[in-house]
Amino acid sequence: MTRTLFTPDHEEFRSLVKGFISREIAPNSEKWNERGLVDKAVYKAAAEAGVLGFSVPTEYGGLGIDDFRYNVLVTEELARHGSGGVALTLLNDIIAPYLLRLTDEAQRQRWLTKLAAGEMTWAIAMSEPAAGSDLAGARTSAHRDGDEWVINGQKTFISNGILSDAVVVLCRTDPEAGHKGFSLIVVEDGTPGFERGRKLDKIGLRAQDTAELFFSDCRVPASNLLGTEGRGFYHLMENLPSERLAIAVGAIAGAETIFDTTKKYAKDRVAFGQSIGSFQHNRFTIAEMSTELDIARIYVDSLIERVLDDTLTAVDAAKAKWWCTELHKKVVDQCLQLHGGYGYMLEYPVARAYQDVRISTILGGTTEIMKDLIGRDMGF
Repeated sequence: MTRTLFTPDHEEFRSLVKGFISREIAPNSEKWNERGLVDKAVYKAAAEAGVLGFSVPTEYGGLGIDDFRYNVLVTEELARHGSGGVALTLLNDIIAPYLLRLTDEAQRQRWLTKLAAGEMTWAIAMSEPAAGSDLAGARTSAHRDGDEWVINGQKTFISNGILSDAVVVLCRTDPEAGHKGFSLIVVEDGTPGFERGRKLDKIGLRAQDTAELFFSDCRVPASNLLGTEGRGFYHLMENLPSERLAIAVGAIAGAETIFDTTKKYAKDRVAFGQSIGSFQHNRFTIAEMSTELDIARIYVDSLIERVLDDTLTAVDAAKAKWWCTELHKKVVDQCLQLHGGYGYMLEYPVARAYQDVRISTILGGTTEIMKDLIGRDMGF
């Protein structure tokens, strides 16, 4: 279907992203997947290519591009290649907005310049063993001791947890203040009392390192507070709509890619003397997927436009997030079925997609949490 979101400049940038993926990611994907870790040098290469940190102002080494459509292009092309292990979306769509919005000048000089240069990779640590969707239940604590914060606690399911040079940690800084008792504190690699635990063994997205993190009397300078003390929970909520929309963007792009390869397979694969796509049941299945993907694409593109005019709401993004990730999961499952036994073989993209897609309805807020948010907004 024809999309009207993008100008020739955007399409030129898309070509740049495709070139970067074919040059720096595609030749290494299998190696990274087997190892469970990407090469850190890919982030320096991404910065040099202009596909990392482009939203950072020029005075801090970025390109000064304040246009969410550029984020969309990176997310879409990574999803189409199946490059979920490379954390460019994490850095561009989650970390960069926090650093742009919440840092003071000294912090920008310390952190933004290195992010834009690909010299400093990041993670954000929210989830804990007993607090996933319920972030208000987080127990990791930080208390002020002179010119330092002292952090104690544990985080888990942290994307980029092994490779990160710095971690934004959600800490409870006032145990009596409820939602107003959380703060965001940056912990840099090598800080005494900060240890990385296991690199977790996952079903899919195996090249994306996911880790446990431990903090034991971990002392960081008071200047590592990100944003306002006591506003950490609200800082997280401010960025969640665009984060969840980014997940929806990747879900649709990934689903469309597997659908396109399956259409070709259904035309080429012959059974009982005819292409398998010509059987009525299969033809109906393909028609349904095509329709659902087009409808989802129109909705997601409309929300991208709302980001541009600053009218995207948390409910808009929640609707996109749950629907598109559930659709992605459904499309991949149906496409694998159409491949028959070949769909179960990892040499076929649909098999790898089947492994990778399962987390999408969980990360960034589960489908159930999204529906609850929407229902509450309707007064139920």
